[in-house]
Amino acid sequence: MQPQQLLAALASGEALSGSRLAADAGLTRAAIWKQIEALRHRGVPIESAGAAGYRLPWPIQMLDEQAIRTALPTAMARRLGALEVHWEIDSTSSELQRRGADAPDLSIVMAETQTAGRGRRGRSWLSPPGLNIYLSCLKRFEAGFASLSGLSLATGVIVLRALHALSIHDARLKWPNDVLAEGGKLAGILVELSGEYQGPCAAVIGIGLNLRLTDALREQAGQPVCDLATLAHGMPPDRNSAAAALIAHLVEGLDQFERDGFAGFVDEYTDHDALRGVPLRVSSASGELDGIGAGIDARGALQLQTVSGLRGIDSADVTVRRA
Repeated sequence: MQPQQLLAALASGEALSGSRLAADAGLTRAAIWKQIEALRHRGVPIESAGAAGYRLPWPIQMLDEQAIRTALPTAMARRLGALEVHWEIDSTSSELQRRGADAPDLSIVMAETQTAGRGRRGRSWLSPPGLNIYLSCLKRFEAGFASLSGLSLATGVIVLRALHALSIHDARLKWPNDVLAEGGKLAGILVELSGEYQGPCAAVIGIGLNLRLTDALREQAGQPVCDLATLAHGMPPDRNSAAAALIAHLVEGLDQFERDGFAGFVDEYTDHDALRGVPLRVSSASGELDGIGAGIDARGALQLQTVSGLRGIDSADVTVRRA
């Protein structure tokens, strides 16, 4: 029995004995225990239920490529260059980058778990199996890099649109690539570009969305985090439905971005800007700068009101300054 098969067997949340799992898999109980420990090490909260065996604290849905395709409008599903669900991969974005020119437009790669998931500035992204969504999309553009200004911010708006479709309305956007809720990180976005400055070029857009976080994962995160289970009062959307919503809104939103650029997203971003009017500390290679968030400009640069005037910030780490 492979780890993914064991997790699928436990997905209902019902307790299963080690003896039954071993018999179904044709393995020893010791071998099942080793697989259980391996999943726990990855962050899966498998509980011991005494004589009843093992169980998850709540049901989960394994990612299913066919279920995701079925949830998409037929015409939209046909537009996808690829839709793949892997059990384990180093990084969904890295996989698309390795394929280079061989990857067709609007290729989607997902994984149950990543061994080297990454966020902005080389930070790692915790990727336990069965709990969250790790998705990357390749989008090709005929225009060059300059036309893609604001793409990460526009992707944040696209993620909010998908959340709204899932009846999640409490999220906000933190410049340049985070989605926040209840003071914690709900989703992260990483956009990586390749190609020619004058065009054509391609963007690999990685999205990590928290559906369920255990206490251990919250501690490992090293920063305030949030999940859809919290926002949905313990009943997060089905993972395949959430994945389909993300993909559908990505296809529509990237079409809009290709047509209108960031101008088509500025107003929505402003409506959900978590940093506007907030005391901030901006850290960059040139040092730290304090000020008040003053929104974004037409290109998507952060505007910071400082004692010496309004400053535009194109790339930096931003933290909310404590009073």
